Amino acid sequence: MSSVFGHVQAVPNDAIFNLKTLYESDTHPQKVDLGIGAYRTEDGTPWVLPVVRTVEAQMSSDETLNHEYLAIDGLRSFTDAAARLLLGEDSVAITENRYCGVQTLSGTGALRLAFEFYLKHLGQRAVYISKPTWGNHRGVIGEVGFTDIREYCYWNAEQKAVDIDGLLRDLKDAPEGSIVLLQACAHNPTGMDPTKEQWRLIADVVQERKLIPLFDSAYQGFASGDVDNDAYSVREFVKRGVELFTAQSFSKNFGLYNERTGSLCCVLSSTEMASVVRSQLKYLCRRLWSNPPNHGARIVATVLNNPALRADWLESLLIMSSRIKKARQELYQRLRTKGTPGTWEHIVTQIGMFSFSGLSVQQCEVLTNKYHIYLLKNGRISMCGLNSNNLDYVAAAIDDVVRQSNGSVD
Repeated sequence: MSSVFGHVQAVPNDAIFNLKTLYESDTHPQKVDLGIGAYRTEDGTPWVLPVVRTVEAQMSSDETLNHEYLAIDGLRSFTDAAARLLLGEDSVAITENRYCGVQTLSGTGALRLAFEFYLKHLGQRAVYISKPTWGNHRGVIGEVGFTDIREYCYWNAEQKAVDIDGLLRDLKDAPEGSIVLLQACAHNPTGMDPTKEQWRLIADVVQERKLIPLFDSAYQGFASGDVDNDAYSVREFVKRGVELFTAQSFSKNFGLYNERTGSLCCVLSSTEMASVVRSQLKYLCRRLWSNPPNHGARIVATVLNNPALRADWLESLLIMSSRIKKARQELYQRLRTKGTPGTWEHIVTQIGMFSFSGLSVQQCEVLTNKYHIYLLKNGRISMCGLNSNNLDYVAAAIDDVVRQSNGSVD
C-alpha cells in the first residue's frame, strides 16, 4: 500500500547511540565500551550518586509533593541555584540581579532554546563552532534554521593541543555580531581546554569584535572536581560585563542522564533586560515543550540549596573526576611501558570524560572489528569505560593497531 510519506527517506543512525547498540549486542567476553559519554564505576557499572539516592528517598516519603505542572520557565529554586553554581555567589550578575534562568530539557534543550531565541530576535547571522566539536552542535543549530555555520580552529593535531593562534585568528576575522559557541570546560571531543590566560585572550577578541558568546557547560565540577575552577571561562566573561547565555547540563555532574535536567542561564546588561529576555524565553518554551520535568530539577535544587547535601555532592564529584584522572595515568603508563609508537602525553594533559586519542579512522575500525573495543571513528575515547579489568587489554590492542599501521598516529 502506498503512503503519503513515501517520499521520506531514512537517515543514518546517530553515531554514538548506534555504537552503544552494537556494543550491547556483542557477545564477546572482552568487549569494551569507550563510546558513550556516561560515568562508570571501577567495575564498569553506572553509578547513582549517594546524595541523589538520599534525596529521592526523602522525596518518595514527602506526601506534600505532587505531579502538578511547574511554571513554564521551570522550578525557580533550581534555576536560581544553577545560576549561582555557574556564576558564583558573589558574581556581579547575581548581586545586581541582571540574570535569569530557564529550565530546559538538559543541555541540548538549552542550546536549542538559545538558538531559537537568537534566530527570532537577532536574525540570520554567522554561527561559529569549534573544529572539532560535539557531534550534535551543528545539527541543533541547523535544525533551528541558521544557514551560515562556520568553524573556528581549535585542535592542533600535530601538537595535540589547543590551536590558540588559529582560534584567535578565526574569531578576529568573524563578522561583528556573529554568535560564537564555546565549551566552558572539558571540551568535547578533544578533552583539551584553553588555559586561563588563553581564555582572557579569547574574551578580548569577543569584546573587540562584538561577538555574541554562548557557552555550553556540560561538565562543571565533573571535569576537574572543582566547580569554581570549571566555571572560570564563563565567570571571566561575566566579570568583563559581557552579555551571554550558558547552556547548563546536570547529566554528568549529578548522574541524572535520563532525567534531562538543564537550565539556560542568561546574563544581561540590566534587571529590566533580564526580565524581558525571561518573558521571551518562556514564550518559546511554551511552544517547544510547554512545561519542563520536575524530578531531576527538584533533586538538584534540594542538593544545591542544602549545605550538608551539597558537601556530599562535592565529594562525589571528586570521586568521579579522580577515577577518570587515574584511568588516564594508567593508560598512558601502559602505552609508555610498551613503547607504543607515537606521542601519548596528551592523554594525561587532557581533562574530563573524553580523550582525543589521535587514532585514525582505520585504527579505530580495527579496534572495534578485531578487539571488540567500541569508540568513535574520530578517535574519541570515553575514559570512563576504562578500569583495572580492561586497561591491559585496551593498551595491548592500541599498541597492536598502531604498530600494524607502521606506527602512524594522526
